[in-house]
Amino acid sequence: MRINTSQLSDHNNQLSSNHAESYNFLREQLGKKGVDADQLVTQLAGLQIAIPSWALGAGGTRFGRFSYGGEPASLEQKIDDIGILHALTGAAGAVSLHIPWDIPRDAQAIREQAASLGIVFDAVNSNTFQDQKNQAHSYKFGSLCHTEKAVRDQAIEHNREVIETGEALGSKSITVWLADGASFPGQNNLRKALQHTRESLQAIYGYLPADWKMYIEYKPYEPNFYSTVIQDWGTSYLLATACGERAYTLVDLGHHLPNTNIEQIVATLMLQGKLGGFHFNDSKYGDDDLTVGSIKPYQLFLIFNELVYGMQHNNAGNPPLAWMIDASHNVKDPLEDLIQSLEAIWLAYAQALLVDSKSLEIAQESNDVTRAQEILQDAFRTDVRPLLREARLQHGAAVAPLTLYRNLNVRQELIRERGKTTVATGL
Repeated sequence: MRINTSQLSDHNNQLSSNHAESYNFLREQLGKKGVDADQLVTQLAGLQIAIPSWALGAGGTRFGRFSYGGEPASLEQKIDDIGILHALTGAAGAVSLHIPWDIPRDAQAIREQAASLGIVFDAVNSNTFQDQKNQAHSYKFGSLCHTEKAVRDQAIEHNREVIETGEALGSKSITVWLADGASFPGQNNLRKALQHTRESLQAIYGYLPADWKMYIEYKPYEPNFYSTVIQDWGTSYLLATACGERAYTLVDLGHHLPNTNIEQIVATLMLQGKLGGFHFNDSKYGDDDLTVGSIKPYQLFLIFNELVYGMQHNNAGNPPLAWMIDASHNVKDPLEDLIQSLEAIWLAYAQALLVDSKSLEIAQESNDVTRAQEILQDAFRTDVRPLLREARLQHGAAVAPLTLYRNLNVRQELIRERGKTTVATGL
């Protein structure tokens, strides 16, 4: 299924009058503060978020998974679903593949299909956290950190193959996330595990094409609960530095212990020029993989405030960031969940762009704590949704994407085309 321009036009025409009224009002109010609303709209439209290929089917927990019907049973169908998202939102112009879940049978054909939908290929993701069919060695006790060199070599070779797949698709980066670790004290020699991981990552880094980046992800727990080898941003930074200048830390918002100050991590990594990218989700207790902005919208805004400041004061030469959603959908239509997440990301970005950074700096330098808080909360409490609607309108997307998704009965149409029992690859 594809969303056509007439469907978008009919939808937008019905809402254009109300939207124009709200946008013009906000533009006038922002203009009184010296803020150019039209410029903000342009900046918003420039933020494209990669959709992970594994997020297009119903997710699950270790207890169960409940299919939603009409799930994409092939990579081609996943690309089509992202095309639906991009047509509706104007914000989903990239895809991030997980290998070997989504190895293209014909890379050139997949590239052409994606290009026809305005989609490019973001980072490719390797998988050494589960054993694959006919795999020679098991990753039960680790991959890049394993005590046996043969296992480490197998994991390194897999990452090399992932890079080759990414090259064929036009990707320029690889993300490495490890489940490696221990569930019980004494299970691992912690020092040797880290040394093995460092050497393995350096070997993978050696396979990078000259214009590629490597993102090293971290996670404090799960599936191992005593220790994970790359447990925090500091360890990721340490390993990225050991690999080279094109290796960076990747921050997943769910990969932190409760109450971690993620915005401070962002500030530190950007100061060092080592922040590579973001995986967006939200959480209440741990790595919950909930809809972006559904639990802690103010934290998301504060993170974006640091990101905007870092991009505007990039003395360390931090590279352009890779943006991706990484969530699991067990009780919601995956496409509806992704539409909500894209909205939340653009919303937080727009709010952060409204922060009066000069006034905030003055308040900070004079230790005016109350004034600093008021400046941030004034931006956060501004209803910037008209900016988002205008950005989508100018992009040719839907003014109200979730409304149009439901009006067009997209899920029912996907079920009609694919059936109720299809299961997304990799899940």
